[in-house]
Amino acid sequence: MATILLTIIYIAAVGLGLPDALLGAAWPSMVQEMEGALGWAGAISMVISAGTIVSILYSHRLIRVFGTGKVTVISVGMTGLALMGFSMSRNFWHLCLWAVPYGLGAGCVDVAVNSYVALHYKSRHMSWLHCLWGVGAAVGPLIMGKCLTASLNWTGGYQITGILQIALTMILFIALPFWEKGDRALWKRGKYRRDLTFREIVRRPGAGALMISFFCYGALEITIGLWTASYMVLCKDINASRAASLTALFYLGIVMGRFLAGFVADRIKDKNMIRIGQLLTALGFVCLVLPGYEAFWMEGLLLLGMGLSPMYPGLLHAIPGQFGAERAEEMMSVQIVCAYVGSILMPPLFGILAEVYSVGIFPRYLLILQAVLIIMTERVNCSGKKKAADRIAKG
Repeated sequence: MATILLTIIYIAAVGLGLPDALLGAAWPSMVQEMEGALGWAGAISMVISAGTIVSILYSHRLIRVFGTGKVTVISVGMTGLALMGFSMSRNFWHLCLWAVPYGLGAGCVDVAVNSYVALHYKSRHMSWLHCLWGVGAAVGPLIMGKCLTASLNWTGGYQITGILQIALTMILFIALPFWEKGDRALWKRGKYRRDLTFREIVRRPGAGALMISFFCYGALEITIGLWTASYMVLCKDINASRAASLTALFYLGIVMGRFLAGFVADRIKDKNMIRIGQLLTALGFVCLVLPGYEAFWMEGLLLLGMGLSPMYPGLLHAIPGQFGAERAEEMMSVQIVCAYVGSILMPPLFGILAEVYSVGIFPRYLLILQAVLIIMTERVNCSGKKKAADRIAKG
């Protein structure tokens, strides 16, 4: 039964990644048809992000009331309907309206699936979960590209993706009894208690450091993805089309890293996987700043992706052990919000700094974020050792 549910969760991970990059892939065609401004995409993205953050903050309460399975079904269903709504929209305000259920659905399911895997499965499954999400995120733009090439227009891309999401909703609905068994086991062990206030969450040993870790991870991933091409064009004299292809190597590195990490994650503890990732990221930075050879930069971007790949799933999977299974959803929701906030705030901040100084500060900006991430993850590890020592002393 656990194997059947895990297979369904893996399928869900691919499906959840499908819509994440659709807006960027479709927007050049959408804005031309709507005769709008190029910057409108940013406003739509912010509405989606705001809905996602709100739903993440309330997700643990919804999970405790309705259960992981029902929250997942409703969330994926909302996302599917929002995608169908996008396909029928013909102006900016309609897109903003449908962006609300899009974001609300995406946030809840993020916490629900991640917390369930962290509580019920081993570390390797968390790595493969996020690997398959990356596969879905890469396939989504391919579907949109095929639709645009085949004259189905961007509406066809959204319709196909929406239909796939609705089909996934039906599969998840059929699988509800499998989810409910796991939820009942947690209730039986008394794993659900009263909600903590935000102040109580932050005061927990290691919580503040973990929040900053997630913030820095979200900032790093999105900043690299958004600004690498500009850095390559303006500082490395590479043409725009080639620079876009090089950016894809970063995401390829994330998918490859999470796939490979799954084979060793159970033998190597989460904290050691994160340390290995930090070493690979450091090597990636070195390759990225080397002058002269494109091969070095390609290797650097691949290493950056592979280095970051174990950090997010590793930090998530360690949360139940760090803070207790009874607080996993609460802690996870706050940490995921921190990652979203980092991904929203820090890439635009780099854009402002690049205007004032130069895009050439790109590696240094990333290094600062990476240094803070290393310090904070080590502080989390130290707090974990202290808690383990306290448990031994009490036992």
